[in-house]
Amino acid sequence: MQKKPIVYAWIFARGGSKGLPRKNSLPLAGKPLIAHAIDIGLESELIDKAFVSTDDPELADVARQYGAEVPFIRPADLATDSAPERLAWQHAVEWINQSDLPDMDAMVTLPPTAPLRTVEEVNQGIELFLAGGWDTVISVSRSDRHPSFNVVNVAADGQVGLVNPPEQAGARRQDFDPVYDIATAFYVTSPSFVMRTDSFWEGSVGAVEIPTEHAVDIDGELDFAFAAFLLNRKQVKQ
Repeated sequence: MQKKPIVYAWIFARGGSKGLPRKNSLPLAGKPLIAHAIDIGLESELIDKAFVSTDDPELADVARQYGAEVPFIRPADLATDSAPERLAWQHAVEWINQSDLPDMDAMVTLPPTAPLRTVEEVNQGIELFLAGGWDTVISVSRSDRHPSFNVVNVAADGQVGLVNPPEQAGARRQDFDPVYDIATAFYVTSPSFVMRTDSFWEGSVGAVEIPTEHAVDIDGELDFAFAAFLLNRKQVKQ
C-alpha cells in the first residue's frame, strides 16, 4: 500500500503592514483575516498540519485560537519589510528538519491576504504537484489586461507605447492566447526546492486557474473592503 504523502500548510503572517496596519488580525466577515487561511489548512483532507510563522506574539495567539500550530516566533530579521519571504520559508523547512515531525513531501503556502480561495482549489494545486512534473504549482486568474493591447510603458521623454505591440495591424485581442495574472491563493512546492533556490522561477512551474473573484489579494483598505463585500455576498447566497 502506497504511503500517503506528508503535506504541511504554512501561513506566513507578519504583525506589521504598511498598506493596512495589522491587517492579518483585522476582522473580515466575522473572523480575523488570518483565520480564513487557517480554515483552509484545517479543512483540506490532503493537508496533515497547518502552521503559522509570525513575528508577532498577539497574532500567534489569534492563530492558535483558530486551530493553527505556532511552533516558534519568527526571528525579527526575517519579518522586516525588506526581508524576502523566501527566507521565512527556508526557516520553516529548517525547523521541520530539526523537529521530531515527519519530513514534508509537499509544502503548501497559504498567504493570509487571499481569503476568497477555496479548499477545492488548494486541493487541485496539491494534487497537481504530487502528480509530478513540477517544482512549484501556483494559482493564476484570467487577466483583463493584455501586453499587446492595453499594457503600456512610458519612456523618459513621456512617449507611451504598448509593452508588446502586435506584429499584425488590425489584430484583435480575441485572436491572441489569453494571459494570466499570478494569484496569491497558494504555492505548492517541495522543501528541497525551497532550500536550494531563491525563486520558484528557477524551476518548472505549473498552475491552477481560479476565478478572478477568488484571487483578490489584500494589500490596502480598498482591497479589504472589496474582499468583505465578496465574502458577505457569498454568505447571503448560502
